[in-house]
This record gives sequence, structure tokens and C-alpha cells, in this order.
Amino acid sequence: MFLKQLRPLAFGKMSFVVFILTSALSVFSLPADIDKGRRKVVHVLEDDTGAVIVQTAPGKVVTHRGGSITLPCRFHHEPENSDPARVRIKWTKVTDALQFEDVFVALGREQRVFGSYRGRVFLEQAGPGDASVIIQNVTLEDYGRFECEVTNDMEDDTGFVNLDLEGVVFPYYPREGRYKLNYHQGEDACKQQDAILASHSQLHKAWLEGLDWCNAGWLEDGSVQYPISHPRDQCGRKDTPAGVRNYGYRHKEDERYDAFCFTSKLNGKVYFLKRFKKVNYVEAMKACIRDASAVAKVGQLFAAWKFQLLDRCEAGWLEDGSIRYPIVNPRSRCGGSQPGVRHLGFPDKKFRLYGVYCFRKNKDETADGTETTKSLANSLTKRKSSNGSATNATRAI
Repeated sequence: MFLKQLRPLAFGKMSFVVFILTSALSVFSLPADIDKGRRKVVHVLEDDTGAVIVQTAPGKVVTHRGGSITLPCRFHHEPENSDPARVRIKWTKVTDALQFEDVFVALGREQRVFGSYRGRVFLEQAGPGDASVIIQNVTLEDYGRFECEVTNDMEDDTGFVNLDLEGVVFPYYPREGRYKLNYHQGEDACKQQDAILASHSQLHKAWLEGLDWCNAGWLEDGSVQYPISHPRDQCGRKDTPAGVRNYGYRHKEDERYDAFCFTSKLNGKVYFLKRFKKVNYVEAMKACIRDASAVAKVGQLFAAWKFQLLDRCEAGWLEDGSIRYPIVNPRSRCGGSQPGVRHLGFPDKKFRLYGVYCFRKNKDETADGTETTKSLANSLTKRKSSNGSATNATRAI
């Protein structure tokens, strides 16, 4: 816990301050734990000078794909009898290019949710001064920085909160070979493998956990980097320190590298399909379909290795035509002394025979693999109704 003094903005007769509460303890699941373990006690006091003192816990909110999370934001009016119907709350997503994507806006009881956030974002409404929003069915694209803006007539203030995801970073290159992807192709390649381009902080965290990769790859901010845990001459000289090597920001259309992708917890399960004989690529696809599944993507296999602790010493086809297998507990006959997802390349799809890794979605998901929100939304609606608050309105604000 720490004390942080905020100087209120003064405009005419009123002054106004917004503060963000960032704590991993804001993570919760619905509906079973809807009121359990996610409230933070906040003390807002005024001293003799009229300043506002806020006591809260630092940190960023953390969840995983498919989870639910509160983006915490609270505000305090001076004087306290300000009309709540005239308070406008707006949430936006901020990209590294300093572009803003509308997420949510509320004016009094009227609310509107935008784009891919429709049906997933709700105002928490935990009491006076609460501008927090709940995001359900968190996606990979939700990762990043959000801005909370509160406005009253001509007065406004903003705060920021970072949404982090538990996940895994993996390097990726296509069948065509190394250094074949410009930035946009790298972005598409990650999406095709159930992932997104990794951020620098995600790559740095992966390096701290031991990721060592000697080929440079695109990151989501347009920079090109690579992590080295064991310096060697073929990877930028042996006498240089370990770390994340940075080529800087490169030309997104003309220059070509590999990609570093990031994925999170699966809304389903990856498994090795047991068969009496090995198959080629087309036969592998048909075998997974007959088993009510699909051939697993690379990102899905990495997520299964990370979160399912999938450990299988048998090579199998993946959706991109590569052959890989996941090892959690290294042993001599399974490709080395380190855990990881082994990659055997891109063999001939017609004549080479292997096993296959399949992916099966959870039964309570929609066709695109996201969890259903009906039960979660119903729980929120009941809670809001009991507080006498209105549910989402479609009118523009």
C-alpha cells in the first residue's frame, strides 16, 4: 500500500480528480464469485488545504483470454453534491501509435458500447464515484492500455490502466523460410496461428523466463528484436551481455523478418490423436474432423504446453503444415534438455507421415471459440437491477 497525493484540477467553482486503482486482485470470475474478492477499500480524505489523498495498491490488472476483468477507475467531486446525471464516463483503448479506439461511454443512465466490445463491457456501478468497467470474455486484442476519462460540463480528468494477459510468446516463421515476413504479413501469420504479435514487455518477460532465439522478429509496435539468454558468436557476438537485442523500428512494408507471437489460455483442449498408423497432412485433417475437432494451430499447441502442461514425445501435424511436439519434462530421447515445443520443420504434406495434434472447442462456446456471455450478462443485469440502475441503452451519447 502507498499514499499518493493528487492535485485536483480547478475550473471555476469546482475542482475534479480521477484516479485509477490498479491491482491484480481486481480479477474475478462470474457468476459464482461475482461479489467475492474483487473489492478494494479506498479512502478518499480531504485535508485542511482541500487536497485529495488517495490510498490504494499499485500494479496492473491481469487475466487470461476468456476471463473477466474489472478495469478500475474512481473519481471524486468537489463539492460532493455534484449532479451525477451530468457526469460523462468514457473508456478508450490506446495503441502504441497513440491512436484511440472507443470502448464505452456513459452519460447518467445512458450507456453505449462500441465495436468488438459490444455485449462484453459493462459499467460496474459499485457506488458513487465508481467509473470502473467490467470486460467479459477477454480476447488477445484486449491486451494493452486503456484510458478512463470523466467529464462534468467543462471539467475533465483522465487516468490509465494496463490490462495484461497470462500467456506465452513463441517465434514463428512460415513454410517459405526465415526472414520472409514484412510487418503486416507477420501480423497476419500470428493471427492465423491463434495469436497476436507480441509486445516488447511480453518478449522481455519471456526472455526472463529463459526464451533464447537467434533470429530477429517483428513486435506489435513495429520494432524488430530477439531474446538471447546464452550469448554466442553467431547471435551477436559471444562477449556481449544477454538480453533482448533491438534492431529498432523498421520499414513495415519493405523489410522482412520472422515474427514473435503471443497467445493465452485456450477456450478448448489440444490433444494428440491416437491412431494405429501415421498419416499425411490431408489424412490428418480428416482424422481430426472425424473426431469432432480441427487440426491444432501453432499458437494453440504452445498454449496447451503452457497451460495444459501438455507433454507428448510424438511428432504431429499442425494446421500450418509444420511438425511439432510439446515437452514439459525433458528427457534424452525427446529432443534436448530444455522444456519447450520442438519444431521439426515443414515436410512434404503428401508423402511424409506423422501423427496429428487436434483442437476441440469447449461445448459452451460459440462457433468462433469465444465463451457464451448470456449467463454472465444475466448476472450483471440482476445485480444492476437490484441497485436500481439502468442496463445498457443503444442511444448514442
